[in-house]
Amino acid sequence: MHLLLKLNALVNIYLTGLQQKLSRRQFMMLSSVLVGLSSGIVAVLLKLFVHYIFEFATHNKLSNFRFFYLLLPAIGIFSSLYIIKRFFGNKLQKGLAQIHYALAKRSSFLPRRNMFDQFLTSSVTVGLGGSTGLEAPIVITGAAFGSNYAKSYGLNYKERTLLLACGIAAGIAAAFNAPIAGVLFALEVLLVDIGISAFTLLIISAATGALVSKIVLNQGILLNFIITESFNFWNIPFYLLLGILSGLLAVYHSRVYSRVERIFSIKIKSGTIRWISASMCLIILISVFPPLFGEGYQSIKTLTTNNPSDLLHNSILLFFGNNEILLLAFIGLLVFFKSIATGITIGGGGNGGNFAPSLFIGAYLGYFMARIINLFKTEDLPQTNFMMVGMAGILSGLYHAPLTAIFLIAEITGGYGLMIPLMLVSSISFVISRYFEPFPMDSKRLAQKGEAFTSDREQNVLTGIKLSEFIERDFEKLSPDLTLRELVQIVAHSKRNVFPVVDKNDRFLGIVLLDDIREIMFNIGMYDRSKVLDLMRNPLEIIQINDSMANVMNAFDETEAWILPVLNNELYEGFVTKSTLFTGYRKRLKEINLD
Repeated sequence: MHLLLKLNALVNIYLTGLQQKLSRRQFMMLSSVLVGLSSGIVAVLLKLFVHYIFEFATHNKLSNFRFFYLLLPAIGIFSSLYIIKRFFGNKLQKGLAQIHYALAKRSSFLPRRNMFDQFLTSSVTVGLGGSTGLEAPIVITGAAFGSNYAKSYGLNYKERTLLLACGIAAGIAAAFNAPIAGVLFALEVLLVDIGISAFTLLIISAATGALVSKIVLNQGILLNFIITESFNFWNIPFYLLLGILSGLLAVYHSRVYSRVERIFSIKIKSGTIRWISASMCLIILISVFPPLFGEGYQSIKTLTTNNPSDLLHNSILLFFGNNEILLLAFIGLLVFFKSIATGITIGGGGNGGNFAPSLFIGAYLGYFMARIINLFKTEDLPQTNFMMVGMAGILSGLYHAPLTAIFLIAEITGGYGLMIPLMLVSSISFVISRYFEPFPMDSKRLAQKGEAFTSDREQNVLTGIKLSEFIERDFEKLSPDLTLRELVQIVAHSKRNVFPVVDKNDRFLGIVLLDDIREIMFNIGMYDRSKVLDLMRNPLEIIQINDSMANVMNAFDETEAWILPVLNNELYEGFVTKSTLFTGYRKRLKEINLD
């Protein structure tokens, strides 16, 4: 450990020296390589660890203990819970939502702990058979590397966001040896405008991550396929049907996963009961459906072989025999139970993401549909092709990332022979999914609260603005018992045209406008007869300090007011003006235009 710290210090000194010698552009290019290298190494290590644990758990030498592997997911979740409690204060943010929140609300700052917590907890969860995926933890870790690297060298918001995106691109590129998909995923997930010069940095980082993967990982570890049957345009109607089913199934997964995950993580209060309940549920599910063990990539490859019935190995369903009908029912049910198993794994205390489950569900959906149709059709549909296109369909619908889905499958299949069906299915799935679920699954809750970027550009700008930064408090507060004489004296020494009226506990009662009292200010006969209580009025609208900026701007638009009071429940906080908000809007607009 001491040696690592010393090495890290030397690297920092060297890079600091380079930063002073290189131009801003040159240093950013070097930084994109280093971030891509770090993300690539993390992805490779996770993939290797999970692969060898899976090989050990399913090795033939363990055939005398063939049901021992059922206990591994429980051990993995327990290990994850222990790591979270022992090293991270019993707190762990899961899923890509934290990246969305960092972009929208934390100026692209991710906690330093994200460089380690995702790696450690996801490795034991997925490595020991948890029914989830590694890609989300890889992406979060890569983003954290980029964000904290930028922080270490004093880079600004734009540069920090770019390096965060570089970490994301490199992570996906290394996980699948798919650099183009990595770049596109970063763009579709971040939802920010990136210029051509900035785009180059993403390409460099993704290429670096993919190169690390190419050098270290062999083809048996990576998810890759060889397409042997070309696209037949006569199959377009079936691809259209697959696109519809993919969109609907993406909505199903999003809702069912979220519901199951919340039941375990929120409604079950006791950590021990949560772990036991999740473990028992996974043991039952995996004993019936062994492909639910781990990421499921190995079972996807099994589907492409001539012996898909091998999927039933170790399943208790073998007691009912081994035939075509049983296999089809088995595959069809897996499409729906994967969502439940993933929700149980993560809700029960494990860590992982939904990238791998989406590919799993898509592959099984495509295979199931093609196999069913082939039973009633003279000419066989290419089942492997439908599997690949189905993977793109679910990924596109779940993450609202059609370009990522199209090019990921194109890259892992080694060509663009399926480009037309990939485009059709991905776009149809995206449209259907977005109709029912306007926001991607991981950012849905944040987007609904106005705390994450969406496809609405104006909303993205408003999301990054904090109302608290624009509250003006230099207003003379009035008591309702003040006379007009006292009010005139206050007005004479004030530069403001509006005055808040509050009681002795600072509870907001109303406002007095200079325009309302202008005609009686010089009527001496009313000085002692009129009080503030008689002169005040209700504002056109009241803003609460926790209101989203979208609601604040709507309030100004609907009332056509130029200034509105801000309250904390009933207590007076200050005023916010339309001009200061527009100034903040223009400033934020410049910040998120990355180039």
